[in-house]
Amino acid sequence: MEHRAALTPATAKQLIKAGFQITVEESDQRIFDDHEYAEVGCTMVPFGSWKEKAPSDAYIIGLKELPENDTSPLHHTHIFFAHCFKNQAGWKEILHRFKDSGKILDLEFLQDAQGRRVAAFGFMAGFAGAAVSLDVWCHQKKGLKMGALKPFQNEQALIDYAKGNLRETLLHEGRHDNYPTLMVMGARGRCGSGAVDFAKKVGLPAENIIQWDMEETKKGGPFPEIMKADIFVNCIYLNQKIPPFMTQEMIDSDGRQLTVICDVSCDTTNPNNPIPVYSVNTTFDQPTVRVKTSSKRPLDVISIDHLPTLLPRESSNMFSQDLLPTLMELKDIESSSVWQRAQRLFYEKLHLATLTNKL
Repeated sequence: MEHRAALTPATAKQLIKAGFQITVEESDQRIFDDHEYAEVGCTMVPFGSWKEKAPSDAYIIGLKELPENDTSPLHHTHIFFAHCFKNQAGWKEILHRFKDSGKILDLEFLQDAQGRRVAAFGFMAGFAGAAVSLDVWCHQKKGLKMGALKPFQNEQALIDYAKGNLRETLLHEGRHDNYPTLMVMGARGRCGSGAVDFAKKVGLPAENIIQWDMEETKKGGPFPEIMKADIFVNCIYLNQKIPPFMTQEMIDSDGRQLTVICDVSCDTTNPNNPIPVYSVNTTFDQPTVRVKTSSKRPLDVISIDHLPTLLPRESSNMFSQDLLPTLMELKDIESSSVWQRAQRLFYEKLHLATLTNKL
């Protein structure tokens, strides 16, 4: 169900105008049709041809995950979300493929001088995470099993669906004003602001949107307040070990109101995951996993690591447009502080892994 693209036809057009040569692989999975790229001047090639046919000095831009069942060495410079710099599952295997002459310039770690990411899917991840959370809550209230998710054509279509679903659920409950409470952790960041934006657009009253950030969490968890919300959306960026937000004892409590957790941050395999009540990623086909609890009240977790593809065209356009100025700097990568920081980080991680005999 992944339909996003790091490079859209609109940004490709601007890069070509600036003198770049853009080669795009054909794909029937991507939200943008092949002809949209061809019409702006991209050279189209068969799917999967980059490994054998791309020039050695080409930048290979992708989104996530290299092709499966292939451990052969890689010699190009790859720009994508590698998910291997924070010791995630499979990190050793990914780095091993690049240890001879390849390179990873990770999209997650393209940062300006102040440490802010130059482009991120965070806003749309939070927006989509809140949307799926509300959908799960509605299904719970109506006693229905949550089915597979499908991407929406645009934001308005998603909002219209969510409003109708919520209205139907409240009528089923017999109270048209019995709105759920939705708590957002990390509400002031990109991701959290997306979750809050969705909650407002779908019509949740302001008092039902609980926004927590650094000030509210400075004392450190666990936080019993989370158990008082119906829906909890975690949007923090985890870069160090922190106390857990909740414990199994809190989950087992009969006084728990919480029935839906959406871990947008999705640090499932991170040893420092502050939501230590689940251990698997969920998918668009199976959006939730039920947490084991002695309480009679159910608890479902959403841990989908590519939520923005719920709105693939808008997510891609927003991300790629933000990334464009940095892509322009590839003309003179040696003078770009963003790309140089990304390159140093790759070599640091590679060196550290080598020193600890991990490769």
